[in-house]
Amino acid sequence: MEKAMFCRQCEQAARGIGCDVMGNCGKNPEVAALLDLMIYGLKGVSIYANLARELGQKDQEVDHFMLDGLFTRVTNVNFDPDDIARRLQKCYQMKERAKSLYENAYQQQKGGQAPPITDGPATWTPAGSDTKSLIDQGRQYGVLTWHQDPDTLSTIEILIYGLLGMGAFAWHAAELGKEDDEIYAFIHRAFAATANPQATLQDFVGLSLECGKQNLRTMELLYQGHEERFQAPEPMLVSLGTRKGKGILVSGHDLPMLEEILKQSQGKGIYVYTHGEMLPANGYPGLRKYDHFVGNFGGAWQNQTRELPDFEGAIIFNTNCIQKPAAEYTDRLFTWGEVAWPGIPHLEGHDFTPVIDKALALPDLLESPGKEIMVGFGHEAVFKVAGTVIDAVKQGAIKRFFLIGGCDGAKPGRNYFTELAEKVPDDCVILTLACGKNRFNRLDFGDIGGIPRLLDVGQCNDAYSAIRIAVGLADAFGCGVNDLPLSMILSWYEQKAHVILLTLLHLGIKGIRLGPSLPAYISPAVLQVLVQNYDLGPTTTPDQDLQHALGR
Repeated sequence: MEKAMFCRQCEQAARGIGCDVMGNCGKNPEVAALLDLMIYGLKGVSIYANLARELGQKDQEVDHFMLDGLFTRVTNVNFDPDDIARRLQKCYQMKERAKSLYENAYQQQKGGQAPPITDGPATWTPAGSDTKSLIDQGRQYGVLTWHQDPDTLSTIEILIYGLLGMGAFAWHAAELGKEDDEIYAFIHRAFAATANPQATLQDFVGLSLECGKQNLRTMELLYQGHEERFQAPEPMLVSLGTRKGKGILVSGHDLPMLEEILKQSQGKGIYVYTHGEMLPANGYPGLRKYDHFVGNFGGAWQNQTRELPDFEGAIIFNTNCIQKPAAEYTDRLFTWGEVAWPGIPHLEGHDFTPVIDKALALPDLLESPGKEIMVGFGHEAVFKVAGTVIDAVKQGAIKRFFLIGGCDGAKPGRNYFTELAEKVPDDCVILTLACGKNRFNRLDFGDIGGIPRLLDVGQCNDAYSAIRIAVGLADAFGCGVNDLPLSMILSWYEQKAHVILLTLLHLGIKGIRLGPSLPAYISPAVLQVLVQNYDLGPTTTPDQDLQHALGR
């Protein structure tokens, strides 16, 4: 019997194999088919864009659309069939634009017509202008059609999911005016390779590691964009309660969008709160200067349907991490950017008047003081106290660093990360980032000689800072990162976490423990290579993994 869908790109793949009835993320078979078609269409765009680039021609509109298309395909981003269908029509237009660019460049440089491409994604034409036709067409291009050999397929998936995550980071960086043409060139070259029947498993392994390298540059650009616009993060206390008055809750990852809401709601008697991966926004001086930006409400993305009914103000999601909204708050919910859900108003551009008007029309939030936690330990903040940290290590006050971070999720087994953090010895420091920290960032870990034992580096978009801290420590001690008293125990959920792992592998970092389960798309043979070359392995139990890390 033919499966309704098949998707295994996130950690919650059903049965550890793949979702084939309904996505555990909430994606139905129709949305899955459209998103599979998006991958096919993007391959066509990249085939022609890569050929044009080989002839010295490029197109900014095509490049920017690639980022849009890649971001749309990330888990928990777009669940609206009609919205995806519109994007698919634009995908076709961009493919034809890239085709014309290539053909014109060929004619100018070599004379005559360019050799035609007669099959594959480069020849794709939408089956129709209606959503249903595109859904039917998309069912032909699921992940299992990407290659017949399971190990080669595994390496293709590793590469494509890496490109999705890198595309999301690049989208954020481009929004801040930070771009590097080499990144676009790599995306087109790598995506085109996935449609090349002559490309080998080793080709995809090499491209995956190169993806990690290019992602490091992408994350660097994103950090630079944030720093230049909002100043480098600084340690700041964040209130987890609410104030009496009107409220707007901003969820997702996008800081410029939050800034616009702060500007437009200033002086209107509205308090603005972050949610989920927006929590680290509270550590940026350029955002905290707004006196009506007052804190954070709620935890990680998977708890939103339980938490958001209690937030009686207006709610807006930007970029990703949305789940099927509960009925209690759909009447005050908006989306923006790449994120979309059927029936929820989607705002284009940067006019947030509908959100502000909705907040003003809703009842006041209650005065409910909450716990305060510290955020803002980006690499520049840590480097300011580097001397104190290094002295503490040399004197034996700090025995080891644990990087415990990554994506959170709803799958059972993630309490492992809470238990692990609680059991880390008192003479060790915990670095954390991304929404996985919501498992334990409200706990009191104390300090070591005035240095907090829990250092929140930021959101997943801030992984560059965590890498800079590790490299900076290695430089200070005159050793490699693998020789540091540092253990990386990471949680993952979607493609941004996946590409960060590729970056760590590109840097040659070994001994990473990944959980709560390993990706379903990594075949046994490919996993064996990762184990042999990088000592990459699954998390086991908190006690066993601590014993291994501490050599006890």
